[in-house]
Amino acid sequence: MSDPVVRQIVLASRPNGPPKADNFRLEEVPMPKLPPGGLLLRVHYLSLDPYMRGRMDDVKSYAKSVVVGEVMTGESVCEVLASDRSGFSRGDIVLAHTGWRTHAAWDGPATRKLDPKLAPITTGLGVHDRQAEYG
Repeated sequence: MSDPVVRQIVLASRPNGPPKADNFRLEEVPMPKLPPGGLLLRVHYLSLDPYMRGRMDDVKSYAKSVVVGEVMTGESVCEVLASDRSGFSRGDIVLAHTGWRTHAAWDGPATRKLDPKLAPITTGLGVHDRQAEYG
């Protein structure tokens, strides 16, 4: 059996106009270890927001540009796989700034816990939005 890997999307080149598939690259890297005082996260949902287009350019802005070869930035909804942080347990659902990747080791500032009753969940048939059930 092979070692588990993380799949991540990196910025391969700066877009000229609208981003295209060849501006990105899929990479596989080793699964991170649980950091001391941190969390090991499995990403379920990635953000894809308009501000990200500006971060792909190397121009002065309110936010740091993504470096070519760096993981695309963004927040994600994650499940805690392992925790060495007080107040967080395996199975908690959190919002974290992991970038576009399948798993992340998190030792940064506190993440925000999300209520799993209100967060979307995955089923065998696709995404089901529990929020819609409750109005």
